[in-house]
Amino acid sequence: MRRPGPGAGAGPLGAGWSPPPRWLPPLLLLLGSLWASGSPAIAGPEEEDGALASGRVKRGWVWNQFFVVEEYTGTEPLYVGKIHSDSDEGDGSIKYTISGEGAGTIFLIDELTGDIHAMERLDREQKTFYTLRAQARDRATDQLLEPESEFIIKVQDINDSEPRFLQGPYIGSVAELSPIGTSVMQVMASDADDPTYGSSARLLYSVLDGEQHFTVDNKTGVIRTAVADLDREKQERYEVVIRATDMAGQLGGLSGSTTVTIVITDVNDNPPRFPQKMYQFSIVETAPIGTAIGRVKAEDSDVGENTDMTYQLKDEGGGDMFKVTTDSNTQEAIITVQKCLDFEAQATHTVVLEALNKFVDPRFVDLGTFKDQAIVRVTVMDVDEPPEFRPPSGLMEVQEDAQIGSIVGVVTALDPDAANRPVRYAIDRDSDLEQIFNIDADTGAIVTGKGLDRETAGWHNITVLAMEADNLSQVSRASLRIRILDVNDNPPELATPYEAAVCEDAKPGQLIQTISVVDRDEPQGGHRFYFRLVPESVSNPHFSLLDIKDNTAAVHTQHVGFNRQEQDVFFLPILVVDSGPPTLSSTGTLTIRVCGCDSAGAIQSCNTTAYVMAASLSPGALIALLVCILILVVLVLLILTLKRHHKSQLSSEEDEDMRDNVIKYNDEGGGEQDTEAYDMSALRSLYDFGEGKGGDGGGGGGGLPLGPPERPSLPLPRGAPSPELDFSLFRDFISRKVALADADPSVPPYDAFQTYAFEGADSAATSLSSVHSHSSSEQDFSYLSGWGPRFRPLAALYAGHRADQGPDAS
Repeated sequence: MRRPGPGAGAGPLGAGWSPPPRWLPPLLLLLGSLWASGSPAIAGPEEEDGALASGRVKRGWVWNQFFVVEEYTGTEPLYVGKIHSDSDEGDGSIKYTISGEGAGTIFLIDELTGDIHAMERLDREQKTFYTLRAQARDRATDQLLEPESEFIIKVQDINDSEPRFLQGPYIGSVAELSPIGTSVMQVMASDADDPTYGSSARLLYSVLDGEQHFTVDNKTGVIRTAVADLDREKQERYEVVIRATDMAGQLGGLSGSTTVTIVITDVNDNPPRFPQKMYQFSIVETAPIGTAIGRVKAEDSDVGENTDMTYQLKDEGGGDMFKVTTDSNTQEAIITVQKCLDFEAQATHTVVLEALNKFVDPRFVDLGTFKDQAIVRVTVMDVDEPPEFRPPSGLMEVQEDAQIGSIVGVVTALDPDAANRPVRYAIDRDSDLEQIFNIDADTGAIVTGKGLDRETAGWHNITVLAMEADNLSQVSRASLRIRILDVNDNPPELATPYEAAVCEDAKPGQLIQTISVVDRDEPQGGHRFYFRLVPESVSNPHFSLLDIKDNTAAVHTQHVGFNRQEQDVFFLPILVVDSGPPTLSSTGTLTIRVCGCDSAGAIQSCNTTAYVMAASLSPGALIALLVCILILVVLVLLILTLKRHHKSQLSSEEDEDMRDNVIKYNDEGGGEQDTEAYDMSALRSLYDFGEGKGGDGGGGGGGLPLGPPERPSLPLPRGAPSPELDFSLFRDFISRKVALADADPSVPPYDAFQTYAFEGADSAATSLSSVHSHSSSEQDFSYLSGWGPRFRPLAALYAGHRADQGPDAS
C-alpha cells in the first residue's frame, strides 16, 4: 500500500501564515496509519480473492486529510494534496474525478495524477471545511474501478480578523462617591478567528482613554472605578475608550475599540441652601385665613428625589400666625395665613423658615447637617375695617306675652381701627320680613315690633348690621337667635272628639273610654292636667270619671244595663284644667252611644245609622263614597243642561236666528221660471217682523217682541226708487233685532256677530231677482238706464224683454 508523500497541503503559503504546531504532523500521520490499517475496507474487485484468503480486507484508496491555508494571495493555484489508487499502474488508464462542495469551481483535480489544487481564495470565517467525494474510473469504459470514497478539505486559520464589540453602544452608570473598585459594567468583544488554533482569538482588554477614573479587567472586560471622589455635580458623564487585542496582546495582533459612556448617578450629598438669609413680605390685615403670603425656595445641587424637601416655621413670638406647605412640583415653600391678622395688635411678624431634605443618606451624615434656615419678616398693612360685634353672635330670650316695644336685648359693635368711629345699627329685613323686631340705630337695643306667639314661631333668627356712621359701606353682620319663652296662654283640649259605645247589658264599673288631652303650651316643668265632670254632671247617675294622675282619665259605668229604647245617646261634659300659671281650662264632650252587643261583648248594632257606618267604614272610605255620589249628581245636571241648551238652539234656529244661518245668494238664477233653485223665504222673512207675545199690537207702548218673527204675508215692495233716503227704518230694524237677542233665553251671554240682509223698503235697487216677477207683470225697468255704465247691459236686456212683450200685451 502506497501513500502520498508528507507534503500534502505543502504548497506556497500566503502572507501572514504561521506554521502549524509541532505536534500536528505526527498526529496526522498517526491518524492516517490508523485509518489505513483499521478502517473498513474499500477494495476493488480484483482484491476480493485476496481478502477472502487472508481474512483481511485491503484498502484500495490511500490519502490523508487535506489542509489548505486561508487567504492565499499567490498567483498560482494552491496545491491541496494528491489522491492515488493502488490499481494505478501509471499508464494513464485511470481517470481521477471529484464531486461535492466546490468541486469543479473552487477545487480542481488532475485526471491523470490525482493532484488537487484550490483555484480561489478561501476564508475560514465563511466556511471552515469542504466535503468532497473521489472516484477512480476506467478511462476507456468510464466505469468505477474503486468504490467512491469521501474526504474532507479543512481551511487552516490565520489571524486575519480583528476583535469587534458587537453589543455597543455601551452605556453604564455608577453612583457618585463610590469606593475604588466599584463595578460599573462589562464589555465583551468577539473574534471571528478559530479559537482552537493558535492565539488568533485570545483577547486582551485595556483602557485607551479615561484610565485616570476607570480601569478594565484585561481578561473579563469588567470596568471598575479607579478613584473614590467621582462627583456628579462636577461632571455627570465620562467617555471611556476600551480596546480589545487578539494574539493575547502579543506584537502583531489585531485590535478593536469601543467607547463606553458612564453616567454618574446622584446621591444625596448636598444639603438645601437658601439663596438669601432674609425674606420680607407684606399683607393686609383683612386677608382671609389660607391666603398665600409668598413663596420661598431653597436650592439643592442634587437631582431627583434627593432634592425633595420639607419646610418648617419657627415662630419666636409663639403666635403661630402662619403656616408653611411644600409645593410638590416646584419644591417651594408656600407661606399662608393661619390666624386672623390685626394691624392694631401687631404690625410685624418675624418667623424662621427651615428647609430640610426629605430623604437623607446615612452614609453622608458626616458631611454636615442637611438643612438650612432663613428669616421671614411679614409686615401687616392697615385697612379700614368694618365694626366688630362683641360677642360676634348671641342668644336672647323674650316672653311671648311681652308688650310691643319691650326690650329683648342689646348688641354691641366697635370700630377696630385706631380712629374708633361711631357705629350705627340696623336689622337685615331679609331675615325679618314681618318686621317683628326693631333696633335702635344708636344704642343697638332690640325691641319687639309686633306681638309674639311661641306656638306660631318659637325661634327667630335675625341678622343685625353694624356700620360706620360716616362710611356705610363698612358693614359687618352678626346672626342673632331669639328664643320666645312660653307662657300659659292656651287651655288644654281633648285630644280628639271622643265617641264611645256601651253595651245595653254593661256592668257597673266597666271601662268605656280613656281620655287624653293636648296643650299647645310647653311649661318648663312639664304638663299636669286635672279631669273632672262639670258641676252640672257631678252627680251623673250613669257614668263616672276617674283621674288616673298620668294626664289621662277613665270613664266607667255607674249601674247595670242601659235601654236603647229610652235613651240611645249620652253626652258627658268633661272639664280639663292645666297646672298654670295661670290655670286654664276647657270643657270637652264625650259622646256615648248605647249599642246592642253579643255575649262576648262585641258591638252588633246601634240606633244611629251614622254611627254604624262610622264603625264599619273608615273616614277615607266615607269621603270616597261621598265624592262618587257628588260626581254622579254633577254628571246628571250637566247632561240635563246640555239637552236644554240643544233644544234652545233648535228653537232659536226656527226663530230665524241669523247668527247661525248665513245664506249666500250670488247666482243669477234661471229666469222667471226657475222657482225651485233657492228658497227665498229665508231672505224675505227678514223684512217683516211679527209682534211679540203679549204686545199691544200697536207698537207704541208695548214691550219688545219675544217670539220669533212671523212670516211675511205680502211680497217685497217693488217700484220706482224714492228720491229721498230714510235711515229710520234701518235703526228701527237693528233695535228690534237687539231687543230680540237680549230677550231670547237661549242666547248665551256673550257678544254675537249677526248678519242682516235687509236692504230697506224704499231701496232704489230693490231686488234684482226674478223670483217674484210673477207677482206683477207691469214693472217699469226704465230706471235701470240711469244706474251707470255697469248696468247698461241689464237695462238693455229688460228693455228688449219689454219690447217683446208689447205686442202680446196689446
